[in-house]
Amino acid sequence: MQSATKVRALEEAVAWRQTLEGPVVFTNGVFDLVHPGHVAVLEAARAEGRHLIVGINSDASARELGKGAERPVADAASRARVVAAFGAVDGVVLFDEPTPARLIERLLPDVIVKGGDYDPADVVGGDVVTARGGRVVIVPLVADQSTTRLVERLRGPS
Repeated sequence: MQSATKVRALEEAVAWRQTLEGPVVFTNGVFDLVHPGHVAVLEAARAEGRHLIVGINSDASARELGKGAERPVADAASRARVVAAFGAVDGVVLFDEPTPARLIERLLPDVIVKGGDYDPADVVGGDVVTARGGRVVIVPLVADQSTTRLVERLRGPS
């Protein structure tokens, strides 16, 4: 499947999700400069179910996260296309809100996966998923892997 066909608008993703059998897993993030930490989360997420949907912050919603004036480095369409190219990923949906709460409420995944910097009780949408009998899974962080760290290295010494 071509990676571009994995990137779906919300309504298209909701209709597609309704056709899926087996556990559907959801994770989300900015995925600005993809690094081994991102790969670890995507692979671990896929291992939790049969299908993996990834929510990606739009440029505006990524800026709201306060990661710096220069972020995101890559535009939303580029970030979505890169994430969609991973074999572990079945679908990608961009979202404009500060959190993926509405996306999760519409897609109703069976599992939400987040990186180790999250507490399961604080995962957005976790309450929606667990109320339906689903799970929240936290994946350990990969040491020294972050987009913020990559951006700092690219800037070099100041």
